[in-house]
Amino acid sequence: MSQGQVATVACVHPRVFAIAVVAAAFGAAGALVLGTLTGITGTETTTVVVERTLPEGVASPAAVPTVGNGFNPAAIYAHRSPGVVTVYADLGIEGQSQGSGFIVGEKGAILTNAHVVTDVAKASGGAVNGAKMLYVEFKDGDRVPAKIVGWDLFSDVAVIRVDPAQHDLEPVPLGNSATVVVGTPVAAIGSPFNEQTSLSVGVVSATNRTIDSLTSGYSISDAIQTDAPINHGNSGGPLFDAKGRVIGINAQIRSTSGAGEGVGFAIPIDTARRALEQLLRTGRVSYAYIGVTTQSVTPRLAKKFGFKTSRGALVAKVQPGTPAERAGLRGGTSVESSDGVQVSLGGDVIVRIGSTPVESAQDVSRVVALHRAGEKVSFTVLRGGKERRVIDVILGERPA
Repeated sequence: MSQGQVATVACVHPRVFAIAVVAAAFGAAGALVLGTLTGITGTETTTVVVERTLPEGVASPAAVPTVGNGFNPAAIYAHRSPGVVTVYADLGIEGQSQGSGFIVGEKGAILTNAHVVTDVAKASGGAVNGAKMLYVEFKDGDRVPAKIVGWDLFSDVAVIRVDPAQHDLEPVPLGNSATVVVGTPVAAIGSPFNEQTSLSVGVVSATNRTIDSLTSGYSISDAIQTDAPINHGNSGGPLFDAKGRVIGINAQIRSTSGAGEGVGFAIPIDTARRALEQLLRTGRVSYAYIGVTTQSVTPRLAKKFGFKTSRGALVAKVQPGTPAERAGLRGGTSVESSDGVQVSLGGDVIVRIGSTPVESAQDVSRVVALHRAGEKVSFTVLRGGKERRVIDVILGERPA
């Protein structure tokens, strides 16, 4: 198997250096070239979650390991490594892919990344196909066949399953990524460069990051940034907190060279939990959608342009034929520059969705994702940044 490729997606500045985003798996699933897309349009982002009801047989967050109150990587490894597996995917003419995964249910459910078990890297907008052959290797070296339950390309999450009769299973408990704070010690377990069940440690460097999905044109919000080394083959493996609970799925690195010395990112487990629940229940994942592009309102912008709120989400554009357009939400009509940032003016400023306050553009995608397609939701807006209105929007389903 050849090692994964680098995907250059953005430049910090023409005279500085290119930033590379690399799938932390190697093989056919590693090569992707993506642009950075923002807003909540059909080319935008969303991901989130807050569903605490887990499918039957899935390890509960209450299953706290006996590693004490301190950070003990050796104890975390001893307790959790039997629940981490190496994933091998045969993608046919696209080659092979190797990544990691972790057991989340006594019935054999395993979480991993979608880019590990599909040919999405080569799909180029066409149909995405799952691996023709799929195998899971346990810490003890036993290898068994696996089947794909389904995948969520929006958040780069996939669920696969093994027959529990073929190997003893030790599910790992899922934590709560919404409570993670910067500085929290973390441990990553996976199979970088096919070196099975390897441990790396570090801290949470940042939370609430928005990163490009490696499997769609949307973005993923609330991603966890870590300095724990994430390398090719780590994709799909768990990021543990000090109590041995999974808070994220290791997914990619951002690097100037494509090597593992860059910044690592993990899909928040709250997002993965949402995909897990839907995939086990129906085999597919649905996201609510409104069809707008937004910008964050800050106190400085509000003062400069006379908005009657210091925080919110300014609607820059409303996509034609979307739930937002049908409901009557308005986008910007002009653009002005403020402190080097282009600001779209004249549109609605969203300050509340249902009963939830909106303080940034990211909040819109987060809150919309907590609802379901077909649901009627009230959007409280300031028309033109001043006149308060309540607009009911019937949410649609996010297009692929």
